[in-house]
Amino acid sequence: MVKNSRMSSRIADFVLYTGMFLVMVATLYPFWSQVVVSLQAGASTYSTGMMLFPKRITFEAYGLALHYKPLWIGYGNTILRTLMGVSLTLIITSMTAYPLSKKDLPFNRAFTGYMLLTMLFTGGLIPNYLLIRSLGMLDTIWSLVIPGMLSAFNVLIMRNFFKSVPESLEESATVDGAGHIRIFTSIILPLSMPVLATIALWVGVGHWNAWFDSLIYINDPRNQVLQVVLRKIIIENDTSNMAAMIQKMNTHAEYTSRQLQSTVIMLSVIPMLIVYPFVQKYFVQGVMIGAIKG
Repeated sequence: MVKNSRMSSRIADFVLYTGMFLVMVATLYPFWSQVVVSLQAGASTYSTGMMLFPKRITFEAYGLALHYKPLWIGYGNTILRTLMGVSLTLIITSMTAYPLSKKDLPFNRAFTGYMLLTMLFTGGLIPNYLLIRSLGMLDTIWSLVIPGMLSAFNVLIMRNFFKSVPESLEESATVDGAGHIRIFTSIILPLSMPVLATIALWVGVGHWNAWFDSLIYINDPRNQVLQVVLRKIIIENDTSNMAAMIQKMNTHAEYTSRQLQSTVIMLSVIPMLIVYPFVQKYFVQGVMIGAIKG
């Protein structure tokens, strides 16, 4: 019986680790293939089959992409959008979730139910556009930040996390004469770094990858975000401006459109790869506590 249990345990471990390895390969290979293509020189980027390593490494595509002005304009607008979006979302979400975490708040259940209702029904694309236009926010950064500033899902996650904070801490602060604002800023928020970092990561990645709202609300190329610039290069295969720039630079760099597309993809994901390790340690803790407590 013992031998059979050990054998079945080893088989289960083998199946589990094999499945995890296959999932890891399926997840990492598309990313790695873009790295290889962006570094691969010449027409060999169009070769069929699996390429694990570039046959001849060149950084010419990166040099060309870094001289492409619309890419930097998109970078600046996306960074500004992400910073503003994350900051405003954390402020508004925490200020909304903290009162809802209190049992003695009048109409607590009604407010929470109203928040849940927004997760099921939305106004729709055309009413949203008409609202943004009537508020005069077209072609501004506010049309990309304000509509998604408050999410019911994030409010519920943060509210549940606030409920996990011991009430004795707030009672002690109240005895010492602290008000609700002082308790919120000096006690609750410093203890809520895991959930704040988790929501900041969600919102930051969402803003960084968003493109559809910018495509609808932004007409001025000077205000377009990075993902719209990438869409024109990758999906619409619009490399004419980059080709004109190359001719103006009088360079005879050996490149292909596929190599340029892979290069701009890599340049767009590098910031998220740099930021993620710093907030990953809070991620699991924030999600688990925010989801289970309450």
